[in-house]
Amino acid sequence: MNPEITWEEPYCGQGNNCFRIGTDPTGNAYIAVAGQEDTPLTDTHEALRALILEIKAGRADHLL
Repeated sequence: MNPEITWEEPYCGQGNNCFRIGTDPTGNAYIAVAGQEDTPLTDTHEALRALILEIKAGRADHLL
């Protein structure tokens, strides 16, 4: 796991779709399947936050 990334608590939807979002000291954002934080996707914090809000609202759970 990258020690420079600060990960939030995992979010688990219905079923087994668990993921985490994290940020590094320079403000980059990351998203990873819980337990696979060594291979995260990266994008802007705003883009990932918007995706997570859609997932939590049940509108984008098919993306994971």
